[in-house]
Amino acid sequence: MKTPRTNQTADRLGSLSEPVRLRVLSLLGAEELSVGEVAKVLQLPQSTVSRHLKVLAEAGWVGKRAAGTATLYWMELGDLDTVAAAIWEPVRASLEGSREIAEDRERLAAVLAERPADSQAYFGRIAGEWEDVRRDLFGERFTLEALVGLIPPTWVVADLGCGTGDAAALLGPVVERVIAVDRSAPMLEAAKKRLEGIPSVEFVEGPLESLPIKDMSVDAAVCSLVLHHVEDPAVVIGQMARVLRTSRGGGVALVVDMLEHRRTEYRHTMGHRHLGFRPEQVTAWMKQAGFARATCRELAREPSGRGPGLFAAAGWLESGPA
Repeated sequence: MKTPRTNQTADRLGSLSEPVRLRVLSLLGAEELSVGEVAKVLQLPQSTVSRHLKVLAEAGWVGKRAAGTATLYWMELGDLDTVAAAIWEPVRASLEGSREIAEDRERLAAVLAERPADSQAYFGRIAGEWEDVRRDLFGERFTLEALVGLIPPTWVVADLGCGTGDAAALLGPVVERVIAVDRSAPMLEAAKKRLEGIPSVEFVEGPLESLPIKDMSVDAAVCSLVLHHVEDPAVVIGQMARVLRTSRGGGVALVVDMLEHRRTEYRHTMGHRHLGFRPEQVTAWMKQAGFARATCRELAREPSGRGPGLFAAAGWLESGPA
């Protein structure tokens, strides 16, 4: 840490006037991080984060060291002088339990999970070269699109609550047919325009609670970020079971949605009927609908994601994979 100046206490108090800097200190008190990593967690431009780090370093809050082409920052309570420690401790305690800090910690865990273990790869992480090169050469989606190729090409897949066609755009080129269902005519029109070059996608207008699809006519059903909009999610999952068949190795349903959260404003701003779901509730609905096996797992948080955490629940009408 820097040697205290004459007006160090005043400078330190002034440097804490920005809420963003409190979040930065909370992060650096938990983990030594590069500028880029702090920027990812806080979802701010690196230039903005660098400016805040400079203020905190000049006020004596954080230490820094060079690591290859990057600079790493940290805050260690034991490195602070008595006055600074006395200032920070109650501030830190007041931050605990806040939604912003909790979400920062979740994104921090995701950023740390991206760190490779060996020293050569660690330097690559700091330099950031490989991820940038790969993204520049191939874009963001190639891995997902390649993995979709594992789905049998003879399958018929129902995309329920298709919206503007995100799932159908991935599935259409690799399966026999996609039945894209949505109750919103404007959404379906947007999806038709987007997917007009994919002839395997069929568009159907109708409610998910009473699917306009024949019994046992599709191999898989996908419902992505839709259940929180419907009145009775259990009914929709029952409809998924009704339209599935197992004769061609199918009979699988996939539900992706938000974990239970407290963002009540979503009810008013986006018309959400449910504030996410508990994984055990979704798997219980699947078993009630007749799925012989159901699993649910939380999805890793994207550092750039601003919303609640997500889960993926899968159900098989027959035993499915072990």
